[in-house]
Amino acid sequence: MFGLGLPELMVVLVIALIFFGPSKLPSVGKSLGEAIRGFKKGVSEEPSETKEKSETKEKIEAK
Repeated sequence: MFGLGLPELMVVLVIALIFFGPSKLPSVGKSLGEAIRGFKKGVSEEPSETKEKSETKEKIEAK
């Protein structure tokens, strides 16, 4: 998809190691993982506002 192979990933990791340093790299990885996980959760869930409107509409139609 993006054409990232092993050599490209190694370059990205080396640049990240130089930029952030070895002590902060694990915390940066953890933060990135949590952000991706939250994004996936947000994309897969129906927005609560829309969900509430559809539930209200169903209740009105049931009466």
